[in-house]
Amino acid sequence: MMMFADTSRGRPFSKDPAVVEFDGRYLLYYSIPAFGDGREDDGWRIGVAAGRDLDNWEKVGEVAPLSACERNGLCAPGAIVLGGKIHMFYQTYGNGRDDAICHATSPDGVNFIPDASNPIFSATGDWNCGRAIDADVIVHGERLLLYFSTRDPGMRVQMTGVAAAPLDSAFSRDDWVQICDGPIMYPTLRWEQDCIEASALCGHDGRLFMFYGGAYNNAPQQIGCALSDDGLAWKRVSESPVLPNGAPGEWNSSESGHPFVFKAADGGYHIFFQGNDDRGKTWYLSRREITWDNGMPRIGPGHEDRDPVSGRE
Repeated sequence: MMMFADTSRGRPFSKDPAVVEFDGRYLLYYSIPAFGDGREDDGWRIGVAAGRDLDNWEKVGEVAPLSACERNGLCAPGAIVLGGKIHMFYQTYGNGRDDAICHATSPDGVNFIPDASNPIFSATGDWNCGRAIDADVIVHGERLLLYFSTRDPGMRVQMTGVAAAPLDSAFSRDDWVQICDGPIMYPTLRWEQDCIEASALCGHDGRLFMFYGGAYNNAPQQIGCALSDDGLAWKRVSESPVLPNGAPGEWNSSESGHPFVFKAADGGYHIFFQGNDDRGKTWYLSRREITWDNGMPRIGPGHEDRDPVSGRE
């Protein structure tokens, strides 16, 4: 079983995975925290690891703040390969309701060039607080859809929205239009508590699937799944988590969260996610295979599988 954690901050700590295949290797992007030792320009950053397979990774770099709006930190990367280069969509950190989505590109997967218009997207509408975090993108027709997490005006409930940009655009600030006038996913199940976040998109047989983190970190967060035909109207595939947190004693007993779905060149689907067993003192990344049964996703087994708590409030 894949288990990866960056130890550069003195403890195993990697969150918010994103994976692409580029130039003959796989690249894993993830969030790493500040050193916390008083050094200048200390803040959250994005780590970069490379591998020849999907289970063994070696750190090859870090993405430091690229634009002025990221001076407090950056994290939660989403990544996609388009036009022969990697596009990373990520969030600013440490600004509360003012955190927003940024965009950068890379010709090699390690060195990134920021979009001059950063931040490229903030949420709008009286149903949210303006915040936009946890970006993930997917090509849908002639558009790139950007899924983001935001909160209600009171900053209590986390929920999901979506924006779109023409696929032939630069994906800069003026290219994005928010295409929802309310949350497209909102926590309603007991295990989701007050949070749906970290949308992870994939397509299969002409439909879109969204894996997501339900409940805030270590509450425990667990992973659910919903499906859509248009990217706007979503229906849960199950009222239970499709990937629950582990039982006591398992490596992810505190959480299975913040998923990312990667479709490999061979057609295989993989879900990467974060977990820990100490309520967030450490964080590890792991991977499971996704198979399909009558058009529905099935996540491969792991030692922590069990019957989760479920049901509507």
